[in-house]
Amino acid sequence: MEDIIRKQTAAAIAELIDGANLAAGDVLVVGCSSSEVLGEKIGSHSSEETARVVFDEIYKACAAKKIMLAAQCCEHLNRALIVEAETARELGLEKVNVVPFPKAGGSFATAAYHAFLAPAAVEFIRADAGMDIGDTLIGMHLKHVAVPLRLSVKKIGEANIVCARVRPKFIGGIRAHYDEALL
Repeated sequence: MEDIIRKQTAAAIAELIDGANLAAGDVLVVGCSSSEVLGEKIGSHSSEETARVVFDEIYKACAAKKIMLAAQCCEHLNRALIVEAETARELGLEKVNVVPFPKAGGSFATAAYHAFLAPAAVEFIRADAGMDIGDTLIGMHLKHVAVPLRLSVKKIGEANIVCARVRPKFIGGIRAHYDEALL
C-alpha cells in the first residue's frame, strides 16, 4: 500500500504544481488526514508512517521548485501551519509556540515539523495553491480568489483530494479588460 500511496502522491503533486503554475517563492498549503488515506474516519487512526510517505513526496516536489510548503495542523491546533522558519520570516508571519504530534496537530504536520530544517508554527498564511487530502478544510489559508483545480488523480490511498489554485480578483466594471494569462 505504501508504494501506491507514494505514486499517487507524486503524481498528484506534480499535476498540482503544473496546473496551478506554481513557481519559486509561491506558497502551497497542504492538509492531510492519514486516517482518511488509510480508509478510516478523519482523526481516528493517525499513522505517522503514512503521513511521512505523503509528506516526503510533496516536500521533495516543492523543494525541487523552491515552492514554500505549509503543512496544516488539525482542528485541535486550530488548523495552524508548520512552515520553515525562513518562510515565516520572508512572509512576515507571526510565529506561535506549539509542537504538533499525531493526536494534536496530526501526523502530517508532525512529519513536516520533523523534516523541516528549522520548523516554525504560524496561525495564518495566504497560499497560492492548496491540496486537501481527506477533507481537512484548507480553504481558510488560500488567497482570494480560489479556483478548483481538477486532477486526474482523485485519491491518495482512500482519501479524496481537492485542490485549488488562486487568481487575482477581477476589478472594474463593464469597461474593464482582463489579462487572460492571469485567469
